Amino acid sequence: MLQDEHATLRADPARTNPEPKTPEPWSEPLVTALLVLADGTVLEGFGIGQTGIADGEVCFNTAMTGYQEILTDPSYAGQIVTFTFPHIGNVGTNDEDLESLDQAPASGVRGAVIASAVTKPSNWRSSSHLDGWLKARGIVGITGIDTRALTALIRDRGMPNAVIANDPEGRFDREALKARAAALAPMEGLDLVPPVTSRDVSAWTETVWAVKGGYGSRAAGQGLKVVAIDYGVKRNILRLLAEAGCDVTVVPATTKAEDILAMKPDGVFLSNGPGDPAATGEYAVPVIRKLLDERVPTFGICLGHQLMGLALGGRTVKMGQGHHGANHPVKDHTTGKVEIVSMNHGFAVDPKSLPATAVETHVSLFDGSNCGLSLTDRPAFSVQHHPEASPGPRDSHYLFERFVKLMRENRPETTA
Repeated sequence: MLQDEHATLRADPARTNPEPKTPEPWSEPLVTALLVLADGTVLEGFGIGQTGIADGEVCFNTAMTGYQEILTDPSYAGQIVTFTFPHIGNVGTNDEDLESLDQAPASGVRGAVIASAVTKPSNWRSSSHLDGWLKARGIVGITGIDTRALTALIRDRGMPNAVIANDPEGRFDREALKARAAALAPMEGLDLVPPVTSRDVSAWTETVWAVKGGYGSRAAGQGLKVVAIDYGVKRNILRLLAEAGCDVTVVPATTKAEDILAMKPDGVFLSNGPGDPAATGEYAVPVIRKLLDERVPTFGICLGHQLMGLALGGRTVKMGQGHHGANHPVKDHTTGKVEIVSMNHGFAVDPKSLPATAVETHVSLFDGSNCGLSLTDRPAFSVQHHPEASPGPRDSHYLFERFVKLMRENRPETTA
């Protein structure tokens, strides 16, 4: 019986040789996002974050960690950030790793360009997926891009203007996007500080983060009085000033020198920020010159460094690809040491344009560009990189202690 059944099976052509299925036609995944460069180049990918259209200057960041800090750094206002590290979003997002003082979406980047699809977050601190976090902050994103090729293009041709568009239905007017990208104004001449600066004077008391307990705080009225001029300041800079024993007061970028001097500060901090320093300098430089002339100890970072250079009579220049990342080697001539630092800037101070009283203290070992200066005739210094290390290594934390030392040495009771 069993043999007969097997014989029947072998003899049934419908069962032994079923008709081959017709193969389904090949279908490409739906393109739901575009990055359109000013020269007409169109890069296709898949949307993430906010739907809609945004525009800005495209730069690349080589940091392997800290994407949330990068995406909330006010210095990136007006820019679209390309991440060279492919695995962005893998540790999710949280409510602590934010850098903009103003939590409004406009205080961050215009868009994010990512290579790999964003995975489900895997980290004990994560409270939300990157996609939802980008939506909440109004950041348009695109994944599936060959970021290596895009980075090479920026390296060879400079940072292009572009439009980034995200539509879940994949409906794009490509010609209109190309025209919009081509019509964007260059970064040169743009003052992007007004949308990201503080609106009011405020006190800052939060200190650095710890695994147990999160961020700390310090009582005001017990330390050196520091006025921080907010051109787009990062939170961790203020935390490190507070951690170093400073009573920090944050003021808007357009605050007059007379109002700052009336606060009788022990020192003034010039913050980081976005845009062309020459444009911001129209109102910032006269204030800084007055503070320097009054011999107020002054410390500048990033845009603050560039503005100090302009206040001394120097000039700033637009860089081809800029410096954006957490792995930049910088030499401190005052110590002879090489530090690995975090950077984010598209303009640089021309050291040849500075007066003899401005000594170059730091230099980039990537391209030799200026990364720091110190004055011989007044108590002031500044650096181009980000010593607050958010994200990035902590090699340059000592600069905050250097500022504290400078303020103590120039207090009236010390100099009398």
